[in-house]
Amino acid sequence: MLDFPVRVERSAPTSLQIQLTEHLRRAILDGRLAAGMRLPSTRTLAAEAGVSRNVALAAYDELFAEGYVEGRH
Repeated sequence: MLDFPVRVERSAPTSLQIQLTEHLRRAILDGRLAAGMRLPSTRTLAAEAGVSRNVALAAYDELFAEGYVEGRH
Protein backbone atom coordinates (compact mmCIF):
# COMPACT_ATOMS: atom_id res chain seq x y z
CA MET A 1 0.00 0.00 0.00
CA LEU A 2 1.12 3.53 -0.74
CA ASP A 3 1.11 6.24 1.92
CA PHE A 4 -0.68 8.63 -0.43
CA PRO A 5 -3.80 8.42 -2.57
CA VAL A 6 -3.50 7.47 -6.22
CA ARG A 7 -6.15 9.18 -8.30
CA VAL A 8 -6.86 9.21 -12.00
CA GLU A 9 -9.50 11.18 -13.87
CA ARG A 10 -11.48 9.12 -16.35
CA SER A 11 -12.75 12.28 -18.05
CA ALA A 12 -9.26 13.71 -18.59
CA PRO A 13 -7.90 13.86 -22.14
CA THR A 14 -4.78 11.95 -20.99
CA SER A 15 -4.94 8.16 -20.85
CA LEU A 16 -5.24 6.38 -17.50
CA GLN A 17 -1.81 4.80 -18.02
CA ILE A 18 -0.11 8.16 -18.59
CA GLN A 19 -1.91 9.69 -15.60
CA LEU A 20 -0.85 6.84 -13.34
CA THR A 21 2.73 6.89 -14.64
CA GLU A 22 2.98 10.65 -14.11
CA HIS A 23 1.50 10.37 -10.63
CA LEU A 24 4.06 7.75 -9.61
CA ARG A 25 6.92 9.61 -11.31
CA ARG A 26 6.03 12.78 -9.37
CA ALA A 27 5.91 10.80 -6.13
CA ILE A 28 9.40 9.45 -6.83
CA LEU A 29 10.80 12.87 -7.71
CA ASP A 30 9.12 14.50 -4.68
CA GLY A 31 10.58 11.87 -2.35
CA ARG A 32 7.24 10.34 -1.35
CA LEU A 33 8.55 7.10 -2.84
CA ALA A 34 12.06 6.69 -1.51
CA ALA A 35 14.87 4.72 -3.12
CA GLY A 36 14.60 1.06 -2.20
CA MET A 37 10.96 1.35 -1.20
CA ARG A 38 8.89 -1.61 -2.26
CA LEU A 39 6.03 -0.69 -4.56
CA PRO A 40 2.65 -2.40 -4.28
CA SER A 41 1.82 -5.23 -6.63
CA THR A 42 0.13 -4.31 -9.89
CA ARG A 43 -3.11 -5.81 -8.57
CA THR A 44 -2.99 -3.69 -5.41
CA LEU A 45 -2.07 -0.53 -7.31
CA ALA A 46 -4.85 -1.16 -9.83
CA ALA A 47 -7.40 -1.62 -7.04
CA GLU A 48 -6.25 1.55 -5.23
CA ALA A 49 -6.31 3.62 -8.42
CA GLY A 50 -9.52 2.10 -9.77
CA VAL A 51 -7.93 0.96 -13.03
CA SER A 52 -7.28 -2.38 -14.68
CA ARG A 53 -4.20 -4.40 -13.81
CA ASN A 54 -2.94 -3.90 -17.38
CA VAL A 55 -2.92 -0.13 -16.84
CA ALA A 56 -0.91 -0.54 -13.62
CA LEU A 57 1.47 -2.97 -15.32
CA ALA A 58 2.01 -0.58 -18.24
CA ALA A 59 2.72 2.29 -15.80
CA TYR A 60 5.33 0.19 -13.96
CA ASP A 61 6.84 -0.91 -17.29
CA GLU A 62 7.21 2.72 -18.38
CA LEU A 63 8.85 3.72 -15.09
CA PHE A 64 11.18 0.72 -15.39
CA ALA A 65 12.12 1.68 -18.96
CA GLU A 66 12.85 5.24 -17.81
CA GLY A 67 15.03 4.00 -14.95
CA TYR A 68 12.82 5.22 -12.11
CA VAL A 69 12.23 1.74 -10.69
CA GLU A 70 13.98 -1.61 -10.85
CA GLY A 71 12.55 -5.06 -10.79
CA ARG A 72 13.54 -7.88 -8.48
CA HIS A 73 12.41 -11.47 -8.25
